[in-house]
Amino acid sequence: HVQLVDSGGGLVQAGGSLTLSCAASGIIVSPYSMSWYRQAPGKQRELVAGTTSEGRTNYGGSVKDRFTISRADCTNTLTLQMHSLKFENEAVYSCNFSPGVAIGLADWGQGTQVTVSS
Repeated sequence: HVQLVDSGGGLVQAGGSLTLSCAASGIIVSPYSMSWYRQAPGKQRELVAGTTSEGRTNYGGSVKDRFTISRADCTNTLTLQMHSLKFENEAVYSCNFSPGVAIGLADWGQGTQVTVSS
């Protein structure tokens, strides 16, 4: 049973930083591209950032230069460093496999809430 557990969210002031973590179990994620997604209230889930198995990264245009995705295959974890947070970044963040065949390998977890305050 593949499980992805997200953590690290919380309340942060605008302009602040948070680091999210995703711990995978039940599968070795090193061969797979992995991504962070987010879903804000009333909106569809969107891709925030992704990393290939080789470590190449891609970002949504609105977070580029402020967010950094990284992976630690030795610990089966995925990380998202978020800086200069804005109100529009407020959402529930979840990790999962990148879009493609592997996306169905794991159910969506509960995610971790990021709340940005003034």
